[in-house]
Amino acid sequence: MKLLTDVTPLREIPAFRRLWLGSMLSSTGGAVTTFAMTLQVWEITRSTAAVGGLGVAALVPMLVIALPGGTLADRLDRRKLVLAMTACSTAVSALLFAQALTGLRWLWLLYALEAAISAIGAIGAPARRTFIPALVPTGQRAAAMALNRIVMQTMLIAGPALAGVVAAGFGVKGCYLIDTVSFAGSFYGVAGLPAMTASKTHDTQRSGLALTLEGLSFIKRSQALAGAFLTDLNATFFALPLSLFPAINSERFGGDPRTLGLFTAAIGVGGMVTAVLSGPLKHIPCHGFGMLVCSAVWGGAFAVFAVAPSLWLTLLALGAAGAADTFTVVFRGVIVQAVTPEEFRGRVNAADYVVGAGGGQLGSLESGLLGSLVTPQISALTGGVATILGAVVIGAALPGFRRYREVPAKAGPAPAKALKEPAV
Repeated sequence: MKLLTDVTPLREIPAFRRLWLGSMLSSTGGAVTTFAMTLQVWEITRSTAAVGGLGVAALVPMLVIALPGGTLADRLDRRKLVLAMTACSTAVSALLFAQALTGLRWLWLLYALEAAISAIGAIGAPARRTFIPALVPTGQRAAAMALNRIVMQTMLIAGPALAGVVAAGFGVKGCYLIDTVSFAGSFYGVAGLPAMTASKTHDTQRSGLALTLEGLSFIKRSQALAGAFLTDLNATFFALPLSLFPAINSERFGGDPRTLGLFTAAIGVGGMVTAVLSGPLKHIPCHGFGMLVCSAVWGGAFAVFAVAPSLWLTLLALGAAGAADTFTVVFRGVIVQAVTPEEFRGRVNAADYVVGAGGGQLGSLESGLLGSLVTPQISALTGGVATILGAVVIGAALPGFRRYREVPAKAGPAPAKALKEPAV
């Protein structure tokens, strides 16, 4: 059994290879901008509450727009929709560069631009997530999801490191310029794809609201999808205590910012290790049970983090959490793509996007509020234990999810070697 990630999709599918490389570049640029906006808000206000306002500015448009955005992806050519959203994102990054270059210190403008970034992502992300099942044969989708996770882990590790160097030398305007240029990678990856219009099995005269509700109803009827989303939400809501990191670092390690930086880096490194060593994943058919186990490991790791007396054990626990998270995300992605019919892909991927991105925001808020009422350690510990108990409850309540096994499709995309890279 091969231990390293299966790179067959990169080797045999040119269109997927372009998409993967382009996403690597543009995602890293996005992480640079996230760092820069946080730093700029802090420099303007010197207020942690103001910095937290960026999360609120991002969460509200995401919750409001993502599901209708998924409906849009099931009505339009998804490739053209992603290209249009990429152009909008490039324009927002250019505006961020312009405001930094001119020395504006308008907090409201940064909040507005963060909300715009979130809204654009909420429209484009569901459509972008349909690309892998359209390009990659069923048997290679787990490998493609693992490769996609390598993009995410690279972004988490390289983005902030690059941003710190650039911000120190050129200020936040340098970060925004890098992000603006990095969108060339997204255009490179998407422009050469074939047209990707969903099959029109639904009534095109029906309202967007009706189609959105139809998508939610489909998720509710599928134990595999409902279980995957609930398991992920259970983990991120109860056991993602990012808001507790500064307080725990201050109490346990004297507040050294270099140590605080290691907390997030440890999660990223743990996730990168399992993303690179994900070869055996394609031999694990029990994706529902595997996701429940990994979710419990994630919760257990944060429970250990809450009580770890030493730095090495703290970082080891965070690394274990990141390692489990990669497997959880890959299992969830494979379930979503395998269970969802083509005409529902945009709407289901929109729900997947809301759960994945919104759950973390809510989880950080929940752990922070609880930590202010009790202690940060108790908040992190109870969140980890609650995640383990939640995984047990979900597995018992949704046996269809717990027993879910991937069934090879009778018909799917053309064989990988037959997928020629289309001309731009």
